[in-house]
Amino acid sequence: MGNIVRKKQILLTLLAAVLVSLCAGVVMAKRLPAQGGVYEQLKVFTEALSYVESNYVDEVESEKVIQGAIRGMLKTLDPHSSFMPADVYREMQVETEGRFGGLGIEITMRDDVLTVVSPIEGTPAFRAGIQPGDQIIKVDGESTKEMSLVDAVKKLRGPEGSSVTIAIFRQGFTEPKDFTLSRAVIQIKSVRWTKLKDDIGYVKLRSFHKTTEEELEEALRDLGEQQIKALVLDLRNNPGGLLEQAIAVSNVFLEGGQLIVYTKGRLPNQNMKGFAKSDGFHVAYPVAVLINGGSASASEIVAGALQDLNRATVIGTQSFGKGSVQTIIPLSDGSGLRLTTAKYYTPKGGEIHGKGITPDIVIEKAQEAEHPEGEQKAPRNRRQIELPGDDLTEDPQLQKAVDFLKTHKQQGGKSVKAG
Repeated sequence: MGNIVRKKQILLTLLAAVLVSLCAGVVMAKRLPAQGGVYEQLKVFTEALSYVESNYVDEVESEKVIQGAIRGMLKTLDPHSSFMPADVYREMQVETEGRFGGLGIEITMRDDVLTVVSPIEGTPAFRAGIQPGDQIIKVDGESTKEMSLVDAVKKLRGPEGSSVTIAIFRQGFTEPKDFTLSRAVIQIKSVRWTKLKDDIGYVKLRSFHKTTEEELEEALRDLGEQQIKALVLDLRNNPGGLLEQAIAVSNVFLEGGQLIVYTKGRLPNQNMKGFAKSDGFHVAYPVAVLINGGSASASEIVAGALQDLNRATVIGTQSFGKGSVQTIIPLSDGSGLRLTTAKYYTPKGGEIHGKGITPDIVIEKAQEAEHPEGEQKAPRNRRQIELPGDDLTEDPQLQKAVDFLKTHKQQGGKSVKAG
């Protein structure tokens, strides 16, 4: 018994020393004035931990208790800040590689509810008819009410071919509906393109991954050889991705030195500005950008920059409004923090987070047919993704973009120029 008591005393002493050291570092870095208050709260924490370890009905694992405390601390901040155990931290690092297993949906927390930002085209979620704004109420029967974003991602992913059932609630439903999906390896090619009538090019950006800039350049060079005179850049249902790729994509359409995006945080190193470069690949013809409620994060950065700098006309519906910066911070034991450290702003100072990008021309998309029970029927091209042809009657947003460019493309410059 004496050994157990001594072990607990040593653990608490070390924990208190570590926490005080960490707080001292934070105080020095951020110059927080109320040092006494922080230390008093740390004392309360060590007291609570001591009582839990000594009096809880079952023996507790200190590591789990402390990790739970960290999770609780981050949960008080915002829905996007979270703690990642070592295995989750390793898994997180595959998200931006362009290949991973799962359902093919980008999710976030909106009003404390697990919400779909957008399904990725051609994936199990897309084929099943999952839509932007859908609320995921349960995963395999487990409520998502107290589930963190990181834990939700972990539960939705799994071996290729395995199944997961998600309970979805959306506007028009009287109660949640179950969707059973088979997981697949998600291989993402960011860019698809075609030439429309009237010498107008069409480029669909599905996401922002490591190769997006290269793929976009390939598409625009090919369209340039087809002598296009204007372009529709489709960012609808694009959940975002890498900030550096959002800046690189914007750069293709802008002149060197123009501000693309900036961030504001509490510390100087959290304040960043992204500018267009004069070198590299650029195009100068008129551009229309399509957005909707599934356009988020990097998509909103591109749309906001081109809109603010009068480089493109934005058409569609209000974007999602995901504009905060999450910094991944590795911890000494292999775990990590996903911590919100700043917010994104458009060149003219528009705040993206919680607001989104407002189109210059608002055009609602045609409503999809509904089943009798109220569930929306997936479009006929859900399984075989098609590029648009000459008949745009089923896509009024794209039709409006084409009509707009037909009357404005004569104002554009050279079709394609490479630096």
